[in-house]
Amino acid sequence: MVDPVATPLAAGLHAAVARAAARLAGRVVATPLVACPWLSAELGAEVRWKLENVQHTGSFKLRGASNALLQLDLATRRRGVVCASSGNHGLGLAAAAQPLGVPVLVCVPTTTPPQKRAAITASGAEVEVFGDDCVETEAHARALAEASGRRYVSPYNDPDVIAGQGTVAVELLQQWPEVEVVYVALGGGGLIGGMAAYGRAAAPGVEFVGCSPQASAAMAECVRRGAIFDVPCGPTWSDSTAGGVEAGAITFELCRDLVARFVDVDEAAIAAAMRDALRCQHQLVEGAAGVAIAGCRADAALRGRRAAIVVCGGNLPYEMLRALLAEA
Repeated sequence: MVDPVATPLAAGLHAAVARAAARLAGRVVATPLVACPWLSAELGAEVRWKLENVQHTGSFKLRGASNALLQLDLATRRRGVVCASSGNHGLGLAAAAQPLGVPVLVCVPTTTPPQKRAAITASGAEVEVFGDDCVETEAHARALAEASGRRYVSPYNDPDVIAGQGTVAVELLQQWPEVEVVYVALGGGGLIGGMAAYGRAAAPGVEFVGCSPQASAAMAECVRRGAIFDVPCGPTWSDSTAGGVEAGAITFELCRDLVARFVDVDEAAIAAAMRDALRCQHQLVEGAAGVAIAGCRADAALRGRRAAIVVCGGNLPYEMLRALLAEA
């Protein structure tokens, strides 16, 4: 890791996150930070959960989408926006667009559950299914946006989106200034990139740990190898973090420079974390949140510390919930 102050992108994002927090006040839920006594006892640490699963739309993605749309001029809003999403970003963008009157086209890969597609449509957006991987879907969505003159709003490769996601850290550090380590599910890197850009400048002693499913650890593998490359990705409970990293993604630099450690967890650990969240904490969480919980459990450097887990979403389709419980 490097000093975030010496990283121009991160330094600029710190200020942008602070502005986003003011911009989003009253538009998104300031989500609660709750104690997790059973996991604290299991791990010998003080563990709390930041509940983004109770955010409007059930995911942190509303933050970045709202921050991006609120900064568009009237002419751009009228033309509409295009995005690629595995589900939650599209849902967040559709919900953010409704009160602003912005038309939205959401391109989703074939792996996006039908329930998430239906929820996006119900929020007023148009949905197009294209590609079996997020990188393919993103390339298609960008081409559509360019051809039609509409703004493309990336789920992670966009400074305004990243700044909006970073507002989770603003709230977390206000709620618990003594926190020492934060566990965040890692897909494209927008959430942990925004949080770490703000958090490591505002509270340099706090570590941000990126948690990935072993079956689809694209960003973590890119950072380990020092460059963005095509990482083979397989099926995972964490469908919202699955897929590759877009060429030229600005989040690569943020993850490389600001993330303290990367923890990869297997599918059994993710499923166990999701079940335990429901059984012990009475919280329905999706696979990406299970990844962060499992990553915290797997981190040998945790014991005796104060740790926050970002429970990033709760949009678990009913059929996946049935499969999760049946597997037990």
